[in-house]
Amino acid sequence: MVLMWISTAFAGVIFLLISQKLFIPYLWYDIYWFLKIRSIRKQLLIKAKKGTSTLIQYFLNQAKVIPNKPFIIFEGKVYTYGDMDRRSNKIAHVFLKHENLKKGDTVAIMMSNEPEFICMWLGLSKLGCIVAFINSNIRSKSLLHCINTCEAKMMVVGADIAGSIEDIYPELMQKSIPLWTADKSSHFKGPHTLADKLESASDAPLPSHLHSASNVLETCLYLFTSGTTGFPKAAIVTHLKILRSMSTFHITGIQPSDIIYITTPLYHMTASLLGIGGTIFLGATAVLKKKFSASQFWSDCKKHRITVFLYIGEICRYLCNQPKREEEKGHSLRFALGTGIRPEVWKTFIERFHPVKVLEMYGSTEGNISFFNFTSKIGPVGRGGFFAKLLGSYALIQYDTQTQEAIRDKNGHCIKAKRGEPGLLISPNTKQAPFVGYAGNKELSESKLLRNVFVNGDEYFSTGDMMILDNDDFVYFADRVGDTFRWKGENVATTEVASLISTLDYIQEANVYGVTVPENEGRAGMAALRLKPGCVLDRKDMYKHVVTNLPSYARPLFLRIQDNINVTSTYKYLKTQMVKDGFNPAIVSDPLYILDNNEESYVPLTKSIYESILSCKIKL
Repeated sequence: MVLMWISTAFAGVIFLLISQKLFIPYLWYDIYWFLKIRSIRKQLLIKAKKGTSTLIQYFLNQAKVIPNKPFIIFEGKVYTYGDMDRRSNKIAHVFLKHENLKKGDTVAIMMSNEPEFICMWLGLSKLGCIVAFINSNIRSKSLLHCINTCEAKMMVVGADIAGSIEDIYPELMQKSIPLWTADKSSHFKGPHTLADKLESASDAPLPSHLHSASNVLETCLYLFTSGTTGFPKAAIVTHLKILRSMSTFHITGIQPSDIIYITTPLYHMTASLLGIGGTIFLGATAVLKKKFSASQFWSDCKKHRITVFLYIGEICRYLCNQPKREEEKGHSLRFALGTGIRPEVWKTFIERFHPVKVLEMYGSTEGNISFFNFTSKIGPVGRGGFFAKLLGSYALIQYDTQTQEAIRDKNGHCIKAKRGEPGLLISPNTKQAPFVGYAGNKELSESKLLRNVFVNGDEYFSTGDMMILDNDDFVYFADRVGDTFRWKGENVATTEVASLISTLDYIQEANVYGVTVPENEGRAGMAALRLKPGCVLDRKDMYKHVVTNLPSYARPLFLRIQDNINVTSTYKYLKTQMVKDGFNPAIVSDPLYILDNNEESYVPLTKSIYESILSCKIKL
């Protein structure tokens, strides 16, 4: 009898395990990551209560415990934690003496990727200043907008780009905003010079009360969003946001012994908060590159024994498009961590550069929700089931891309999107996961909030991203709200179409967008293409590919062949000017083609065809 009970119990356990494997295959996986992330977040809260709640406090602890360990390696030179501590102390003392900066003052810094950028950040933070990272590529009105938005009391510019500030210098003086250049001298009169003053400055530690934080929701940083349209927006970054970003490496299994390769701009969240912040959190070492170089990537990895690489946007595609080289064999790289890798690139990347594991994430500078894909499944940005919602609540709601508004029911409440259908990602605005908005623009901050979403009085942050939750609880990025367009009464996701086109072996890059066509509602699909070196556009093959794989409304009606496709400094495709150019051959000098169903091909878009479209002789 006992033996029968044991056999029955054993059979029951086996049945449950098989059922779980078949119907809930990621259950134990989800539980493991839920417990791990929750444990790390609890540790952060405990440390915050004990006073370790800022990046500076973490850095000072590492400088005390591992002063001689390499922190930053840059252009062949090693900077230890102790070196960077002393250098940042000197910077703080210079500004304390000459500018009398106070806790809470905002200082804008505009510098290229270099150790001095990090020392400047640390030094100003030691004074309790709010630091504003400004894109080193912007100029003139956009630059002034950034300075005014964050109400900077002072500005520091890198030695190599000091000349770019000359045209706005009179206006800075008019506003009584001191300008410092991180050099011993300046080629134009006016700016204060820093390097010469550092030589005699003290490297003594700064009083702790200057940089202590009484609340993890205090503002400590401004990061300007790298949108493709309009002026940059100054996202408010709190100590809580930095702490959670800093812990990402630890969560993903990266160790203090790892060597992290940072090639993206430090003014961007990925490089600064995840990269430098994560390195400090672990006490690891970072190899800093002035600018990403696909041709030098693998030689750098081999030289420095890189184990972790941070990517954004199309960087992984650039690596896949490089000719095969000896350095990419036998590398030590084990993690590629970042955002924005397309599925077709993801597959190629891991096949070619095995055994690198891609850890795709989702998040935004100002957002209060994030996802992590810790699985080996290609495509999703993360898991979105029961346990994921315990870590960060969210919802996907129906959204009208034509009116640019959430769809509401008869009671005025939002409607949740069905599984497998794109929905606008929103997250509750709470004390545990707050949206703190943008500096200097209350209207813009307000526009990111949705109220009375599911019940009267609730409040959600709108990410502006369309996402899909599948039946296995995987979350996929579909498109940005502004990028999604409507044609023939249907929504078209530009990212999905671009990914499909990019699977053709002669296409190097694809940038998809919508253009207006007279006498037609919505926008017609257009794709700007960059061909691989030595390749030509196979117009019949392209036609067959899009007709076979895309519904009629999603097929690009127009093609534009370009030598180079412009991207932002954070590797996002620029579309605004492309949309304005449209498909007019008199404006666009690049080769243009139009989908022709009669020819079953893409044919050259001539002036006469263009005029026939305008006069409605050709129906689209």
